[in-house]
Amino acid sequence: MGLLAVGLCAGCSGGGGDAGGGAGGGGGSAQAGVLSVSLTDAPACGFDEVNVTVSRVRVHQSDSANENAAGWTDITLNPPRRINLLNLNDATQSNLALESLGETPLAAGHYTQLRLVLVENNGSNPPANSVVLSGPPRTEIALATPSAIQSGIKLIHQFDVGAGQRVDLLLDFDACKSIVRRGNGTYGLKPVIKVVPFVLNGIEGFVDTALLGGHVVVSAQFNSAIVRATVPNANTGRFLLARLDPANYDVVITADGRATKVIAGVPVASTTSITAISTNAMPAPPITLQPSTSQSINGTVALNPADDDGAVIVAATQSLTGGPIVTVRSQVATVLTSTPQTGDYEYNLTLPIAKPWLGSYSTPLPILFTEQPIAVAGVYIVHGSAQTATVVYATQTPSPSSVNIAGGNTTQTFTLTP
Repeated sequence: MGLLAVGLCAGCSGGGGDAGGGAGGGGGSAQAGVLSVSLTDAPACGFDEVNVTVSRVRVHQSDSANENAAGWTDITLNPPRRINLLNLNDATQSNLALESLGETPLAAGHYTQLRLVLVENNGSNPPANSVVLSGPPRTEIALATPSAIQSGIKLIHQFDVGAGQRVDLLLDFDACKSIVRRGNGTYGLKPVIKVVPFVLNGIEGFVDTALLGGHVVVSAQFNSAIVRATVPNANTGRFLLARLDPANYDVVITADGRATKVIAGVPVASTTSITAISTNAMPAPPITLQPSTSQSINGTVALNPADDDGAVIVAATQSLTGGPIVTVRSQVATVLTSTPQTGDYEYNLTLPIAKPWLGSYSTPLPILFTEQPIAVAGVYIVHGSAQTATVVYATQTPSPSSVNIAGGNTTQTFTLTP
């Protein structure tokens, strides 16, 4: 998950314009504020790097203003800055390693539009925007970037800057959902960004360092939907699921070749509270996962109407006895062919067949886990969802809805419609 921090404070001196030597709009004001921008992200989806090159951040008081309209205030990065989003998530740092992109004076008032402008790939080496696939050998692939990013990724979000007031916004750049795999070995960039609270809160803990070579993923889920996901620190095993709306979450911990563990009902009480579910010492030692054999659910997803330029997400959920339904693994499906356009995607979800473990949050720690019944082991339901530039497809489940992979790999094929 990437995070773009946007801080604003009113009552500061100075007029409109940009930082870093670029030209900005917005004009001067006796009640000007300051706009500052930072960036961070969390590793996910089989990449060692997700690189983007940022050239500008823009704000406007009209949500309908186009890129050539008057009244924009810009932060211009000169030169543009190439950032590996996956380097910017470190639970050992208090601010999760936010990357500062500069600041600019901003007039007090009501704002409704933000734009993040990325540099288009132009054959440079290294590419302006790229991914590096996980594992050796190191393979860097340029991201096909839509022409729209030259005018900025448009974000509609209303906020007010009052005299003497500081307003902090944070843009969540979802690196996982922003990368579209294509069957010919290429990758496309379809940025998925949302505004989240800037203040730091969340759920923290430690996993056993013996797990760290196995692609550990920790997620906070609400009604089986992944709200936030991260990986533990590569040296300490510490993780922080940051910036969550106050609610109770189910924390799901997975790793290659390991049984799933779930902690149900973990509370995030406020926008400033951090809830611990484990520590790095007794009596609440790091969480470990039991070994498990893995099998896979694979198949194809067809979009009707056909579209090969969408983000298709396939997820496998598991229903726990006496507990929640949780997502164990999700994946961005791969486009099978772009010429001719068929709307067909393929997926392959590798999943544990061992019985999962369930614990309920309580204090004092540690969390007590109980192994689930054998009837739950290896039983999953696959869901598919998709969105393109023009169509939102309904989330659907293939038939049969529930499959048991304990006896071997299983194929499920289905079609998504609006």
